[in-house]
Amino acid sequence: MYKKNIGYLLLFMLIVFSNQLIAQPSPSQYSALKWRMIGPHRGGRTVGAVGIPQQPNVFYIGVNNGGVWKTTDFGRIWTPIFDDQSTGSIGDIAIAPSNPNTIYVGSGEGLQRPDLSVGNGMYKSTDAGKTWQHLGLSDGQQIGGIAIDPTNENRVFVAVLGHPYGPNTERGVYRTTDGGKTWDKVLYKDENTGAIQVTIDPNNANIIYADIWAGRQGPWENGAWNGSESGLFKSMDGGNTWKKLTTGLPTVAQGLGRIGFCIAPSDSKRLYATVDATGDNGGIYRSDDAGETWRNMNTDGRFWGRGADFAEVKTDPFNADIVYTANVVVWKSMDGGKTWKDFRGAPGGDDYHRIWINPNNPNIILMASDQGAIITVNGGQTYSSWYNQPTAQFYHVSTDNAFPYNVYGGQQESGSVGIASRGNDGQITFREWHPVGVEEYGYVAPDPLNPNIIYGGKITRFDKSTGQVQDISPEAISSGKYRFVRTAPVLFSQADPTTLFYAGNVLFKTNNGGKYWATISPDLTRATYSEIPASVGIYTTEAMKKMPPRGVIYTIAPSPKNAQIIWCGTDDGYIQVTMDGGKSWKNVTPDGVTEWSKVSLMDAGHFNEQTAYAAVNRIRCDDMRPHIYKTNDGGKTWKEIVNGLPNDPINVVKEDPVTKGLLYAGSERYVYVSFDDGEHWQSLKQNMPATSIRDLVVKDDDLVIGTHGRSFWILDNITPLRELAKQAQHQVLYKPQTAIRVRWNMNTDTPLPPEEPSGQNPPDGAIIDYYLAENAVGAVTLEIKDAA
Repeated sequence: MYKKNIGYLLLFMLIVFSNQLIAQPSPSQYSALKWRMIGPHRGGRTVGAVGIPQQPNVFYIGVNNGGVWKTTDFGRIWTPIFDDQSTGSIGDIAIAPSNPNTIYVGSGEGLQRPDLSVGNGMYKSTDAGKTWQHLGLSDGQQIGGIAIDPTNENRVFVAVLGHPYGPNTERGVYRTTDGGKTWDKVLYKDENTGAIQVTIDPNNANIIYADIWAGRQGPWENGAWNGSESGLFKSMDGGNTWKKLTTGLPTVAQGLGRIGFCIAPSDSKRLYATVDATGDNGGIYRSDDAGETWRNMNTDGRFWGRGADFAEVKTDPFNADIVYTANVVVWKSMDGGKTWKDFRGAPGGDDYHRIWINPNNPNIILMASDQGAIITVNGGQTYSSWYNQPTAQFYHVSTDNAFPYNVYGGQQESGSVGIASRGNDGQITFREWHPVGVEEYGYVAPDPLNPNIIYGGKITRFDKSTGQVQDISPEAISSGKYRFVRTAPVLFSQADPTTLFYAGNVLFKTNNGGKYWATISPDLTRATYSEIPASVGIYTTEAMKKMPPRGVIYTIAPSPKNAQIIWCGTDDGYIQVTMDGGKSWKNVTPDGVTEWSKVSLMDAGHFNEQTAYAAVNRIRCDDMRPHIYKTNDGGKTWKEIVNGLPNDPINVVKEDPVTKGLLYAGSERYVYVSFDDGEHWQSLKQNMPATSIRDLVVKDDDLVIGTHGRSFWILDNITPLRELAKQAQHQVLYKPQTAIRVRWNMNTDTPLPPEEPSGQNPPDGAIIDYYLAENAVGAVTLEIKDAA
């Protein structure tokens, strides 16, 4: 495009093929609007990892809520190859040894942890990831392991873990002999027990091992249980019959949980296992007789602990005594598991989940962790970077009032991020982002009056001008009387920019930057639990009904119209509101919001101070339906507004501050928009891949998204969305967004090479959007005159 100093003129033609004058526009009317990814390029949790032995430069990774990525240059550049599919939650990925173009992907994170996203079954590619087909097993939700016959790409075993938050029957070990057209359930215990790993003996394809795990996540934070059917199983006849391997392994009475295992390629009788169990019952176990007997080689919890998260062990392809195990650190043993030395990640720890060792060259190793994926080609002397993977996991997103504005969030396992919405040199690079002193998980709250001051976490004050971080948490916290969640809300009042809120099970407020905090609410959570959700099932006990309160305030929504009105939603299913600045509170919970329904995010009305919206996520109750509630009378009555939304839990709902009735929502997969105050919803996905949308904010004329697996995204200039309801004419010229000339000198530094990872800048100059009710016949002329 030819550049002129007056800026660029970008014409987005919104052509519509219907001349209906409807209040609910067709998605084709805004199809020209596109999201742009701004970064950061710092990797997120990755649990799928595999390479191609014959092509040592080619690797694939599966990212939790980030999809599938491929590199052909040893990790210098990673490219997403799964973005057209309907899920981004990946649990495992495998390549057929007999045909490297055939790839199988299992969706769902394949983990058991307090915060996760589920998938929708198995996928397959026969052209190295260019195209994909869905293979079923949709209700499995979590697929943690795939094993492909070394000589037959159509014979595959899959470990289906099942629903993480409830019972279901589509779980266990499945087998296909026709490339995924049909599946047979070959190992199944019950609706509470799934499979987390399956492996084929590389020297005998009729010998199969599988780990069966009875694990359940609860509806409250850190509620998790193991059942009675967990164990390691073996088949000698291709999966037709199975026997449990027990000799030397801990029992359920000894706290047996998840087992991770591997077969030594050089000696099929040698097996290793990371065994999660109570105390010294857990450890690194070894078998020298193909699993018939086991002995505990090392009980040090650093090598096997936190089994729900870590259970990966791999051996050198040529030497069965060389073993690696993935945990907070990757450890290496040279003596068959007796002693261990840190291999990667010490002393800080990176939380590793998968290890792939090239069977032809053990110096080539791919490792997947909470920070992304790295590759070594020299046995661990040097590694590729994980600062080239825009798969960051955020829980919330916020913006400041600087120009260009910055986007903030706490990144899972990696601290915090502040990144410019626009870069100086035509792109957003590592120069435009930095940490802001907030811990992972946390909210980030920039001071509305001073963008150099940033609050967040639990709870700190960060000064960008000095780089200093100050703990400003309320003194009341030290009393131990209050409960806090790792994503404790921290945000400013929209009506009073000097007021900062912070929440545990009560609400705190400061007007002087945290020097003094006032407690302005009682405990807003449930005092007792009369009913335990049915999803807990066989793990339900009477003691649960008598357990002390565990809930916390999960979301705060101060009114932008009245500083005295504050809404709070809890993770145990309450919505409370104060109309007098905290002097009194009223429980206004909708009837449909039951115990342990997590009120994920709320938004207070911008046009009516009695209006509020609530996104309620019930995935922890094994409920995958969308739930959004609206009130226009201060909580006296509520209406559920989900028409048009698919079965997909909702994380966030926000009202546009400029156009009444225009709403945005984010689910576990996509973004949605409503033009009639929630009566109807439709997709705003555009070019954004499927990923967990955890939070969104409207910043001026932009819509900013925080994802849990694909970093930050921005939809520039949402003016057309705001004006779509005005389309009574056959042609409309939308009011242009205010254009600001931005052109820094680009001749002061060496340009970055094209392979350097970068986020996308917004278009320069003026953006003009127009709408035609019908396709134009002939040329379209747009004449621009100087207003002067």
